[in-house]
Amino acid sequence: MNRRNFLLTLGTAGAALAAPGPAERLWARDAKTADEPLATLLDLSKCVGCGACVEACREAHQADYPEPEKPFPKMYPSRVKAEDFSASRDVGDRLTPYNWLFIQTATVKKDGRELTVNIPRRCMHCVHPPCAELCPWGAAATEKNGTVRIDASICLGGAKCRAVCPWHIPQRQTGVGLYLKLLPSFAGNGVMFKCDRCYKQVAAGGTPACIEACPNHVQTIGPRSAIVAAAHALAQKTGGYIYGETENGGTNTLYVSPVPFATLDAAVAKGPGQPGLGQVADVMGSEANLAKTVLLAPIAGVAAGILRLAGRAKPKEDDHA
Repeated sequence: MNRRNFLLTLGTAGAALAAPGPAERLWARDAKTADEPLATLLDLSKCVGCGACVEACREAHQADYPEPEKPFPKMYPSRVKAEDFSASRDVGDRLTPYNWLFIQTATVKKDGRELTVNIPRRCMHCVHPPCAELCPWGAAATEKNGTVRIDASICLGGAKCRAVCPWHIPQRQTGVGLYLKLLPSFAGNGVMFKCDRCYKQVAAGGTPACIEACPNHVQTIGPRSAIVAAAHALAQKTGGYIYGETENGGTNTLYVSPVPFATLDAAVAKGPGQPGLGQVADVMGSEANLAKTVLLAPIAGVAAGILRLAGRAKPKEDDHA
């Protein structure tokens, strides 16, 4: 057992490749038995940037989007600023609490010719997600199928998840969530939102909305081992490049691009809600963060239970908070 597995185990104690079908799946019959996480493969050579996946995501999650209460409570200390996207729900060029998936576009050179590469961006669903393993309240967690999900009912919006995420994926909406019922001026500042990979639909045997809606079959979903094998086969066949297999210690979102990802990273617009495609170290590979995980595991479990009880103590004023 390596050091990572030893420490994570200690923390826990404290607390056949098939051809894709119409829905672009690579299901293995024994995957569920082995509890192998699901991963997705995105073939960027197929993406035309039509936005069908983005619209499908928005439609599928309308009921999950926040409806903030205004005016917002004044926060202490004053350096804690409100983050409000409720008047900008149609923003589509970045991640927001109302836009969990967007298309980045890079114009690059390949073999002396101009090439446009479209890149659907959302949560990477890391194998060892720092957002989940370092959340002090246990609001973020990894499902058995590899989906990394934030429980909006107990999230206090402290944004620790965004700070430790190498791509800074989660986005905050002020004026919603449990903090309003606890200490509105001190306890957090809203709720963090991101892609949940349509976890309810997938748990019922379905496919994420973005995959179902894509007319060009850009994405494939299946057991991670099959997806990794498919990514390597595609990269070898096309002379492509892989991203997401080893970044941050490995993710459950793999991209195959016709050009190097360093080239794409230099070409895409980056900023708040606009993640890059550069090399990413394994955040949870550091001994300091592993030690934090060991200490936080039992604490976060207890905190999550307390917060759930607190959420039930009073009638919910906003079912989507």
